[in-house]
Amino acid sequence: MTKSMKKFLGWIITIAILLIIVLCMGPFYIINEGEQVVVTRIGRIVDTHTDAGLHIKVPFIDKITTYPKRVLSLDGDPQPIQTKENLFIVVDTTSRWRISDPSKFYQNLTTLNNAYNKISDIIDSSTRTIITQNRLSEIVRSSNIINESKTTKSDLQDEDTKEIENLVNMNSTSESVYKGRSELCKQMTIEANKLVPDYGVELIDIVPRQIKYSDELTESVYNRMIKDRNQVAQAYRSLGEGRKAEWLGRLENEKRTIASEAYRKSEETKGMADAEAAKIYSEAYNKDPEFYSFWKSIESYKKNLKDYPATYSTNMDYFKYLYSPSGKK
Repeated sequence: MTKSMKKFLGWIITIAILLIIVLCMGPFYIINEGEQVVVTRIGRIVDTHTDAGLHIKVPFIDKITTYPKRVLSLDGDPQPIQTKENLFIVVDTTSRWRISDPSKFYQNLTTLNNAYNKISDIIDSSTRTIITQNRLSEIVRSSNIINESKTTKSDLQDEDTKEIENLVNMNSTSESVYKGRSELCKQMTIEANKLVPDYGVELIDIVPRQIKYSDELTESVYNRMIKDRNQVAQAYRSLGEGRKAEWLGRLENEKRTIASEAYRKSEETKGMADAEAAKIYSEAYNKDPEFYSFWKSIESYKKNLKDYPATYSTNMDYFKYLYSPSGKK
């Protein structure tokens, strides 16, 4: 082997060793799907990559910071907020966001934990700003369908139910909604998006996950619900007592009507019977007046003399058939 060949071979070996050393130092890095990176060199941002693939860095000098590119969620802490009508409610929100500018995100927030804290503060502030400007009905409802359903239901109700609603004032129309929950969620998102772009973040939406009364108002709300239910119960009792009195009045009137009609018919029947009896007596008398008089006297004796054990005088016309030797006077 000549001297030049040995020298060339030495260069090849040297280059191979250097190449192996460089490869061991890690000049390449891989960005996976759903990831984005910020490349910093001695604390200064030199590059950003949002596409998946193989990339080159300067070993030992460049630092790779990886962030998720997918949509992230953030659940806020429940916070008491005062509505426009001075009612304190506890609002618990959830939101979706993503890193839109990794360079700004790295400069202002650096880590995801810092981002969660900062975004949570911004969401709480925007939620409080919007809710304090609106009534509770706007926050918990999205439409006026409850009013429409009440109107339709009222048309189909019977008279008793309508009367109960009048007694308890249940048929009053609820507050009309002009914005609704969905619109307020959009306004919260718009309010928050005024600040988050400075941090390289895009806020997709803010949604109230739970809305409830504060502990101070819960007992008073329950008491009001109990009072309303008692009012409804009393309305049913009042309606029942009224219906009972009405039916008892009808029953008494019908009873009197029936008794009056029965008395009229009985008197009419008795009159007809007396007339018929008088007619029969008259016909019988005309056929044999003497026998008729005898028969009536005997019937009178049977009826009247049974209560008298002795008779002290028979010198009366009444006894003409009883003590006369011939059976007649």
